This record gives sequence, C-alpha cells and structure tokens, in this order.
Amino acid sequence: MLRRTFLAALSASGFANDKHPPVRQITRGPKFHWFGYYDKLQFDPTNRYVLGMEVDFEHRSPRPEDTIRIGMVDLQDNDRWIDLGQSGAWCWQQGCMLQWLPGSKSQVIYNDREDGQPVSRILDVKSGKKRTLPGPIYCVSPDAKWAMACDFARLNHQRPGYGYAFADPYKDVLAPKESGIWRMNLATGKRDLVITIEQASKIPYKIGEWGGDSIHRFNHLLFSPGGHRFIFLHRRNRGNNKEAGITRMFTARPDGTDLYVVDPYGDTSHFIWRDDRHIAAWAKHPSHGHAFYLYRDKSEHVELMDHANMPVNGHNTYLPGNRWILNDTYPDKERLQHPYLYDTKTRTRHPLGHFLSPREYTGEWRCDTHPRFSPNGKLVCIDSPHAGGRQLHLIDISGIGS
Repeated sequence: MLRRTFLAALSASGFANDKHPPVRQITRGPKFHWFGYYDKLQFDPTNRYVLGMEVDFEHRSPRPEDTIRIGMVDLQDNDRWIDLGQSGAWCWQQGCMLQWLPGSKSQVIYNDREDGQPVSRILDVKSGKKRTLPGPIYCVSPDAKWAMACDFARLNHQRPGYGYAFADPYKDVLAPKESGIWRMNLATGKRDLVITIEQASKIPYKIGEWGGDSIHRFNHLLFSPGGHRFIFLHRRNRGNNKEAGITRMFTARPDGTDLYVVDPYGDTSHFIWRDDRHIAAWAKHPSHGHAFYLYRDKSEHVELMDHANMPVNGHNTYLPGNRWILNDTYPDKERLQHPYLYDTKTRTRHPLGHFLSPREYTGEWRCDTHPRFSPNGKLVCIDSPHAGGRQLHLIDISGIGS
C-alpha cells in the first residue's frame, strides 16, 4: 500500500521518469533507524562505517525512561548493524548528537542520561573503552578538543523535537542568566558557561521590539572549519507562542567573546560554514526576502545565492572542495522530499531522488532527509520513512560531476 501511494505521488509530481543515482536501504525493520541532523560526522574516515540510532516506536514524544540503541552499519559486510550501546538523552530531530570525533577512526561521542542529568560519552568502537563527561555536547571542534552545548531541557520545553526530556528549572524565566551556551574541554571535562541567554537578550535588535514578554533560547551551534569561531541561533518567542518568533544568527569565539550578529533580520534557518569567513544560510533579508544568502562573518556583506535552483529552505552542506552543495527540501504538496546536489560552478541542480514522507510524519516526529555525505564525497546517507518507517538509505553520488 505504501509503495503504491509513493508511486502515485511520484507520478503526480512529474518526477516518475527522473534519472537519479542508485539508492539502497542500509537498515531494516522491525525497529526504526535514523541519524538526525545534517551537520554531524556520520561516516568514519574510511567511508566504511555509518552511524545510526535505533528505536522501537514512532509518533510520540520521548519520555525520560525511553532509551534508544546506538550503532553503526558496516557497508562492506552486507550492511551489518553493529550495536554500540544505548542512550537515554535524545530527540527526534537530532537524536543523541551521535557523531565521530573529528580525526578519529574509532571514537564516537554522544549524549546520555546519568542520575537524572545529561552527560556525554566518548566510546571507542573497537576496544569498547568508554568514558563519561559531566555535560552534554552539541558540536565538536575540528581538533576534537572542545565541545559546545546549549540547554537541552529548555529546548525541550520551548521547541519539542530538539531538546531532551529533563526538567527545566528556568522554564518560566524569560531570559535566565544561569542558562545559555557551555564550552567543555573534552580531555578534562571542565565546563564553562560562556554566553548567557540574558546576555544575548540585551543586545539591541534591528527589528521586532516587542517589550518584556519575549521568552528566549539558543539552538543550532556549529564550529567554523578552523575552529576559531562558532555559530549559534538566538530565538525569542512572544509569550508562550512557540510558532511566532524572531531568530538572529550570531558568531563568537569559543570562549564567548567577540560576539557578532551576522543576520539581524529575524528569520535565519539552516546554515553551514563554507569556509572560515563565509556562511551559507536560508534567511529573510530586506534585499530579496526569503532565500539562500552567503554572509561574510563580522561584516555586513551579503550575497544572494542562486534562488532559481535553490528556491526553498533545506538542510545545506558543502561537499569537500566547496564546489557542490548538498541540500534537500521539506515535503511538497504530494508529500515528497527532494534531496539534491547543486553545482556552484555550472549553477545546475542534480536530483538524488524523491522520497515519500507519509502524513503521520509531521511536527515533532517528522522525518526530514537531512542528507549527510561521506568523507570522500561519493556517498550520501538520508533518513526517510518512504519504505515503511524511518530507515537509513545510502545514495551513490560518485557518478555526478567531478
């Protein structure tokens, strides 16, 4: 039934005869598998092992007692699932932040729950050796020495699907000085609150002055390629309205100094560093409205990207070499999601497939494709429920471009 629905939707959208690269499903039921966000290292440096998470239910919010299994798929052994352990700190959109430590062939890092508090674990997948750090992580520096984290309890309260099921002691505080962004030393576990929500809330806005009823949070942290700066989004909502909000994109040094509002116009969404100075982001700018723009950090220089071939919001990353942009779309009117490659040299778009997202995959437990690429730039992995429940699917892009 699902396959007939998928084919009907494909035909109605005019994509049935599209040529696209080979796709294979690399995880199987009865349990469900996914990875989560698009800006994490899912593949190991050898391109052989693909990280993933496993759960036995869908379509409801995680509870404190719910755990998931973490594991990896061996692409050279019939896509064998290798179980690595479990996590009790996770969400539908970003899982438990499972990712390879940059530069390591055997170590992964992920968030977990211990004694009712969020922690992170570093696990050697070959030896099984594991150590625990006293706080969660969001993103890891390119040299694997530092991690940044936001307040996952606050996120869970304000933006279900991105936080973890922990109690937020500051949920009724509009802009707490005790909450914000922490930096953690991955060798020692030392943690420091480097930017507070109260601090960001006091930085003047260019638009949208609402007065004192705004509730603030941070989300979406990402180090620059050189690790000298990081991005975060500062979002505020009017009262308890979780849908109507203003979002600003900041950059800063990892110690919280040298804060800069890169996009002050209130609607930044997905972004990626192109290099240490430039950020490609979907945003709303006075020049052309909603579009993908290329921002130069610590300046007001903004360029409109190719709106004709990247006309809608998606989860964008640059493949090695920065010529190709990997991106996707949200479900269209036929409920199809469209991952694609965009060639910045020829300004052409290359579809990677069209994948049905059934209507029950909406809101907090939607299943975005969130495309991630292998280190050699020849493989893409997506999350998709088109075959009957969310699973990992591998796309061979080696035949596209050079």
